Amino acid sequence: MKIYFFKYQGTGNDFIMLDIRKKKIPEEDPSFFPKLCNRNFGIGADGIILIKNDCKSDFYMKYYNSNGKESTMCGNGGRCAVSFSKKLGITKKNKIFFRAIDGNHYGIIQDKEMISINLIDIEVDTIKIHQKYVFLNTGSPHHVIFVKNIKKIDVYKKGRKIRFHRGVNVNFVEVLGKNTLKVRTYERGVENETLSCGTGVTASVIAAYETGALSFNNGIFLVYTLGGKLWVSFQKIQNRYENIYLTGSVKFIFEGWINI
Repeated sequence: MKIYFFKYQGTGNDFIMLDIRKKKIPEEDPSFFPKLCNRNFGIGADGIILIKNDCKSDFYMKYYNSNGKESTMCGNGGRCAVSFSKKLGITKKNKIFFRAIDGNHYGIIQDKEMISINLIDIEVDTIKIHQKYVFLNTGSPHHVIFVKNIKKIDVYKKGRKIRFHRGVNVNFVEVLGKNTLKVRTYERGVENETLSCGTGVTASVIAAYETGALSFNNGIFLVYTLGGKLWVSFQKIQNRYENIYLTGSVKFIFEGWINI
């Protein structure tokens, strides 16, 4: 089978993009997506994003991790999907409405490579603050741990242990200032540390703000990841986080055919 694909990355989180609005692919084959994502024998990626027709929005984004299983919302993947949809000519607008597994989202194309998406609202009472960690769901479930020297953390070993114990993504977070963090993430489904995780960065910012580690300076928080910089903004209205936006760079890498 011959597949035409596009490759994108958002702050180092890389994705294979497939436009399946007019064609079918063997989604039900459990080996299909892992073959494409394999970095030695396939294209190589953290995950697969399918662009589908949707009667209620500009497009529907379906996300699979590199292990071949459909997953929850992917923040960087959503930003890449917005850029890809513009390349496909799905819309000429710079504000794009799309749906994903967790509901409705808006994408905003600020310029050719800087893209924002909004994430789901979060009720404060769903944020679980424990002595050693914070748990919350930003479209995907995240376990957030605050650390002193993030460079020395064995993210693979420690993250993997928590991930398989609790079934979540694991974020290690160092607070650098009143509105700045550094984050490293072990992603479930990829089963390794990735260069960046959009929903994880967002979870880390909200966890840090909710615990008082960050202050609401200008309403925009800067996060350093291994793959680059991301920005998170939100409004906290009573007991709810609303208008949560994730912003960062997106780059088209290459396109081509692959035989599977």
